[in-house]
Order: sequence, then C-alpha cells, then structure tokens
Amino acid sequence: MTAEAPIAPALSYGRLIPVSVHFDDLDALGMLHNARYPLLVERAWTEFWEANGVRFEGDWASAGDACNVVRELLIGYEAPVTRTGTYAVHLWLERLGTTGLTYGFRLCSVDGATTYARGTRVLVRLDAATLRPAPWSEGFRAAGRALLRPAD
Repeated sequence: MTAEAPIAPALSYGRLIPVSVHFDDLDALGMLHNARYPLLVERAWTEFWEANGVRFEGDWASAGDACNVVRELLIGYEAPVTRTGTYAVHLWLERLGTTGLTYGFRLCSVDGATTYARGTRVLVRLDAATLRPAPWSEGFRAAGRALLRPAD
C-alpha cells in the first residue's frame, strides 16, 4: 500500500506563497525565532507585490505604492516550527481603504492545513515628499481587491 500526499485544502480567499525556514532562523531551543515570523510574512508580501508591479528600487520619490509604513502589527503563535524547510504564508486583505489597508496572514504548512502563527498588519501609503497619507494607485487597488477576504 502506498501513502498518498494529503490534498491541499482549497483556499476560499487569499494566496499561499512558499517561504523557506533555514537553520539560522531557529533559536537556541531549535524553534523558529519569534522575530522571524514577521520577516517570513514580509518576504511573502514582497514577492506578491513585486509580481504585481509594486517594488522599491532605491528611490522613495518614485516608489509609489511601495512607499508605505507599518502602523500596527499583531501576531499570535499557535504551534512551534521546529524544522527547517519549505512552509507557506497565506496572505489576504481584511480591509482596503483609500490610504491604508489591513492584511491578514498565517504562517502555515505548504498545503495550508497546519497553522503555526496568524496575525494582521496595518499599512499606510505615504506621499514621499510630505510623509502624509496618500491614496493607493488604481493598479495596487485592483491587485488588492483580488485578495479581499469575503465578509463572514
């Protein structure tokens, strides 16, 4: 009898982005260090937005939607990551406002079945010259709308 790979659950919203946990991401107890979870999430978001044309190339004046700041970060740890390897970050938007957004995330197994941590982060888009809130571009909003979590 052969073992079959588990079927990945279908996501009803958001995207799964693969991420890698390396040996140097682990703490002295052999668990993923708590500060690495947000870093893995940031890398997943960067990959998503770069694939949608949003990137920072060293010039804040022309960064557009990449000129944004974190207003709030909340994270809850549900199960320890105790091995190196490939995992995934499930990304979605909870809210997409004119100048800000709230996104949700889960660090999870590659198939999305096991959750290790989950949280939310609030971003505010800034005007590079004034550092005041500025509206997201329509292209950014279109990509973001595809990730909106349906209302419960």
